Amino acid sequence: MDTGGPGNASGVIAFLRARRRLTRGLTVGAVVIVLGAILAWRYFAVRESTDDAQIDGHIAPIAARVGGTVVAVNVDDNQQVKAGTVLVRLDDTDYKVALQKAEADLAEAQAALQAAREGVPITTTTTASGVSSATAGVTRAGAGVAAAQSRLEAAKARLREAIASDTRLQRDLERARALVDKDEISRQQFDAAVAAAASARAAVDAAQASVTEAEHARAQANDALLQTQAELRTAHTAPNQVAIMRARQASAEAKVQQARAVVEQARLALGYTTVTALTDGVVSRKTVQVGETVQAGQPLLALVPLDEVWVTANFKETQLRHMHPGQRAVVEVDTYGRSYRGRVDSIAAATGARFSLLPPENATGNYVKVVQRVPVKIVLDRGQDPEHLLRPGMSVVPTVFTR
Repeated sequence: MDTGGPGNASGVIAFLRARRRLTRGLTVGAVVIVLGAILAWRYFAVRESTDDAQIDGHIAPIAARVGGTVVAVNVDDNQQVKAGTVLVRLDDTDYKVALQKAEADLAEAQAALQAAREGVPITTTTTASGVSSATAGVTRAGAGVAAAQSRLEAAKARLREAIASDTRLQRDLERARALVDKDEISRQQFDAAVAAAASARAAVDAAQASVTEAEHARAQANDALLQTQAELRTAHTAPNQVAIMRARQASAEAKVQQARAVVEQARLALGYTTVTALTDGVVSRKTVQVGETVQAGQPLLALVPLDEVWVTANFKETQLRHMHPGQRAVVEVDTYGRSYRGRVDSIAAATGARFSLLPPENATGNYVKVVQRVPVKIVLDRGQDPEHLLRPGMSVVPTVFTR
């Protein structure tokens, strides 16, 4: 083939050289693109990131435990405080008076308990001696009745003997009277018979009086026996009296415990008039003012402890395939333009939509599938924020290394 001369040949050579350079450049470019794609894939395949994330932390509302008038507010908004710092003071006059009254009631209850404790052994001893004394009294009264009965029987025997003697002597007197009329016996014998009959009559009267006295004595002895028996029955109620005293002691002990509880409650109420910080933190949302009257449970301010903050990152559900607790993470904070190291602490049990005030209802016919987001808690390594620059609510961009 005729190339038309040396000029055409050099043009063809130049064209071929340019074509080879172009082919080489395209090949190198393709290799670079492939390598870049591979590197990009390896880079992004082990990382999951989202800009739907923020710093979270505890916000502790501080409320009044008791009602009263505010006499001092010792902090301002955004002030850093330590645990134990006095934040607010309420007027404690009424609570001091209540504590004094409760302590006085406790002292009274303790005195009543002491008296009840001392009464139990006294009642026990008294009732025991009363039973013994009453038993002895019944024994003595029984012996007295027996003795009175013996004396009565003896008096009746003497009365019968006197009546028999009187009867015999009266008959002797009648015979003597008949004989003296006939002058068969002397007047002296008759007078002796009259005297003997009169003496026998007097002996009967005396014996009758002795019987009456013995019967009266026996009646008195029976009355004494009945009285001592009643005393013994009364003495036998001693266990009931002791039980009553012990019940009074138990009641007094319960009242002491009740009074102590009232004292402790009054002491706590007095302590609640001083509101202190339970942890280190920053004062926020202070709404209390001096002179204001607050009620129990009324919020006074909020305390934000900055020693413990974390990141809540709302990852798409498609990003959680290889994510699990313990994985390394890097958190970029928009405010300061710096990164913090951390790790995945936990993954929420449900999507954020499920925890919303009005969860979505997908039972309708116009359902549109939307990728859900699941909150992931990322905790920061300690010692990275000594100045407590991170504040709850700050926007961050976390990146989790899934491999």
